Amino acid sequence: MARDEYDYIVVGGGAAGCVAAARLVNPGGHRVLLLEGGYSHRHPLLDMPPGIFKMINGSKFMHYHTTPPQDHLGGRAHDIPQGNVLGGGTSVNAQVYMRGRPSDYEEWNDVLRGNNDGADWSWSAVLRHMRRMEDNNRLYDDFHNVDGPLQVSDPGHIDQISRWFVQAVQGMGEPYNPDFNGTSQRGVGFYQFMNRHGKRSSAAYAFIAPLEKDPRLTLKLEARAERVLIEQGRAVGVVWRDKAGQEQKSYARGEVVLAAGALITPKLLMLSGVGPADHLREHGLPVLQDAPGVGQNLVDHPEVPIIATANGKYGYYGQGEGWRMIKHGLHFKIFGTGVITSAGVEAGAFVNPSDPTAEPTIQAFCVPIVYLDRDLLKMMKNTHGMTITTVVVKPRSRGWVKLRSANPADKPIVSPNLLKDPEDMRQMVEGQRFFLQAFGAEPLKSRIREIKFPDPARLDDESLAAHCRKMVKTNYHPASTARMGADGDPMAVLDARMRVRGIEGLRVADMSACPNINAGNTTAPALMLGSRCADFVMGLE
Repeated sequence: MARDEYDYIVVGGGAAGCVAAARLVNPGGHRVLLLEGGYSHRHPLLDMPPGIFKMINGSKFMHYHTTPPQDHLGGRAHDIPQGNVLGGGTSVNAQVYMRGRPSDYEEWNDVLRGNNDGADWSWSAVLRHMRRMEDNNRLYDDFHNVDGPLQVSDPGHIDQISRWFVQAVQGMGEPYNPDFNGTSQRGVGFYQFMNRHGKRSSAAYAFIAPLEKDPRLTLKLEARAERVLIEQGRAVGVVWRDKAGQEQKSYARGEVVLAAGALITPKLLMLSGVGPADHLREHGLPVLQDAPGVGQNLVDHPEVPIIATANGKYGYYGQGEGWRMIKHGLHFKIFGTGVITSAGVEAGAFVNPSDPTAEPTIQAFCVPIVYLDRDLLKMMKNTHGMTITTVVVKPRSRGWVKLRSANPADKPIVSPNLLKDPEDMRQMVEGQRFFLQAFGAEPLKSRIREIKFPDPARLDDESLAAHCRKMVKTNYHPASTARMGADGDPMAVLDARMRVRGIEGLRVADMSACPNINAGNTTAPALMLGSRCADFVMGLE
């Protein structure tokens, strides 16, 4: 029987994997197998911008990794949700389109400069890819494009709480920023989002849907990759299980590209015999390439909420329930406008409370609801109000991903160590104190009934730090667990062309590859990484 063979195999149908597979097919002209362990992205709640709030606390479209007890958080464990669907995070996230700032990529370029492969990771090099993908509904200039497959738009609806937040922060001295992806990140304003006319523009819709009838693309859903087949030092295929649980083997004439995300890509590398030798032997796995950096250097943006109740019926509380949900659905169906065209978060800010003239240290999101995740649901009753989450954009804390066992069905053990570095905690406390002032600034001040978290009577540094330890969680941006690095760096899993060192025909295309995390949301960088990886594979760069 002829073996199942393709030009290339892409493992993981998230942001990076969708782009990499799509470019290899068109314009590449290659036969590609795309393996996605999750489900189809076609679902009404996934399609509409605010549907995530129906999904975030439990759905088949999400995987939940629970950390071991974090000693520096008083033994507290917390969840790390990840998409379990074609499109990955782009199918289940809040759709904020944020690239990071030029210095992020100049930092990568400095790390990788001098490598023998000559790859350029400067801001201008990555901007070409980001701009090529974009179809912006407002902006067209050196930073933005209008004819790419990814639809980027202003909020379809802006709640009055979001407007009051933007005005309050301006009143505190921060400038209004009309484009966080433009010349400067600093300031307060309204985010742009990956949607258009009330429909999500996920990586699945933007890059894979146009190729659904192209015979060169084979898409397998509910297809869990188990390991990469490596023969004589070269990746030749992938072992995976279909939705019936049957083992399958597929082969690549060219290369295998891993794009399963920063938590699963290192797991797959280790199950394939590429990772820290002692850890692999601990689980009875062969050591094909001793790569001590696999699973190390995990970095994520930590976020901590500030939650206040309102003294009026402001915000989105109850708008997705009962007759209100029906009313909004009918309004959207008839007019194509209204609350359903909002992703549920519309406004935000980038600030540096210590030095406003320096690059921002804190990103904020204004959410016009009392945003209760699975932990906070136990702490307070839902009601009218708002949440400001503060995020450290360039954290120093590092964690790790390790195998739980040699069984591919077992989730990895993930320990992100959020806020473990004292400087991260200092910046977070500073960010909390800054945005607590926004609740006391007009026009927000006269609409706030009570600040619930943190305790407004205890705002000294130690009390705020205790609040942060109690509330900190992922901003859903794990990265850097199989990072690119300089020649001679023993912890660098990849070279500057995203190739796994010591193994031929194997690359990593997702956020695992980042030398360091960018300042801001990570979808746009992930899309760029998928695009660049495909171009490296095809020799276009």
